[in-house]
Amino acid sequence: MSVNVRREVVDPGSDTRVDQAWELKERIRESDGVLRQRESFFTSAYRRSTVFCYLDRGADALVGFAAVRRDGYVLFLAVEEAYRGEGFGKRLVANASEEYDTVTCHARTTNRDALRFYRHLGFEVTRRVDSYYEDGGDAYYLKLGEKRGIRERLADLLAR
Repeated sequence: MSVNVRREVVDPGSDTRVDQAWELKERIRESDGVLRQRESFFTSAYRRSTVFCYLDRGADALVGFAAVRRDGYVLFLAVEEAYRGEGFGKRLVANASEEYDTVTCHARTTNRDALRFYRHLGFEVTRRVDSYYEDGGDAYYLKLGEKRGIRERLADLLAR
């Protein structure tokens, strides 16, 4: 992990960094066409979640975040475009896997990048959910596999 980046955890009930997270999510929505939530839904879900963040030390800017419900469901996972490919998404999932017994999420059936990312980490598609999204889009429900070694591999990422 870059020495200019630090980890921060926002506890449920707090709106610390919610504005930065919303802005990052909106930039991703505009460029990639994903993460299309209403602001009121996003803010409410964020406040009910544990949010794992990575921040640029110099600018105190949000590099990426994962908002995770108390059952290990990843509501939102986002990494700033300039930091993609540096392992921050993997580290965010690793944070969740250390905290929760089960880690799950949904991904659009058309979001090939997200599906490739989650499968690479060991997530398995457990079912398809038609018309899951507000705009009628379909989703896959994914669960981090129980295969021996996956959690250990993710935990190793945190040690780096």
